[in-house]
Amino acid sequence: MDADRDRDPTGRARNARPRDALGRPQPRGAVGEERAPEGVVRTPDEALAEAQRLLDAGRPFHAHEVLEDAWKSAPEPERQLWRGLAQLAVGLTHAARGNARGAATLLERGAGTIGPYAAGPPHGVDVAGLGSWARALAAEAASGRSPDPRPPRLRG
Repeated sequence: MDADRDRDPTGRARNARPRDALGRPQPRGAVGEERAPEGVVRTPDEALAEAQRLLDAGRPFHAHEVLEDAWKSAPEPERQLWRGLAQLAVGLTHAARGNARGAATLLERGAGTIGPYAAGPPHGVDVAGLGSWARALAAEAASGRSPDPRPPRLRG
């Protein structure tokens, strides 16, 4: 096994390198941004509040990690909602990094994933508003304009 690579005891790769605010790996030994702890089980209200705090602070990559934890621990009927929210955060990360193609792809995917929840959105998530926001931002990115990476409101 390569001693220079970060691995867990089973040999799986870990993301132990420091990261910047947008989740980009930094050189070993660099001072990175504090990361959202992974594998934390939060209530839906806690997950949405923490993700919103991170989005508002310009840290969509870290918000994605919180939403991904919620996705992994959510009851089956809600899993796709949380997955879609995580995809939107990754799309916003791509927009903030200047990756218009990645932003458009993930924002459209996320909007489509959360779409089925529009009729009865759980936990006060503004599914309709998020879908409109994501599609507008994706269209900006797809047209070659630099998308405005302002964070959305997760709840109406």
